[in-house]
Amino acid sequence: MVLKEQHKLSRRERQIMDVLYRLGRATAAEILENIPDPPGYSAVRAMLRVLEEKKHIRHEEKDLRYVFLPVVPRDKAKRSAIRHMLDTFFEGSPEQAVATLLDVSGRTLSGDDFDRLAALIEKARQEGR
Repeated sequence: MVLKEQHKLSRRERQIMDVLYRLGRATAAEILENIPDPPGYSAVRAMLRVLEEKKHIRHEEKDLRYVFLPVVPRDKAKRSAIRHMLDTFFEGSPEQAVATLLDVSGRTLSGDDFDRLAALIEKARQEGR
């Protein structure tokens, strides 16, 4: 499934979503404090508006301030991000992505990690038939 244009996120929007997933909810000022090399407060507010328009977040009023929280469940967002990554960098190939992940992190995986990965691959193979 290809992402609709309105659901694609810019780098800054992804950073904001990362903060909201990590904190659960946050004000614009808290988001500003938690993103690397932050833009100005007005820029963050503008991006929050865009994220609301895209239906990724919503806000609640608390003590005369807006508190923002994610609408899209983290698992759905992860799947969407992985699909985008596969399409963008790996020509849609999960095999190429896994090969790259193993190349990058293979030395840090334990024997148990490899066993769990092998079990997941076997389960996917059986479910694919």
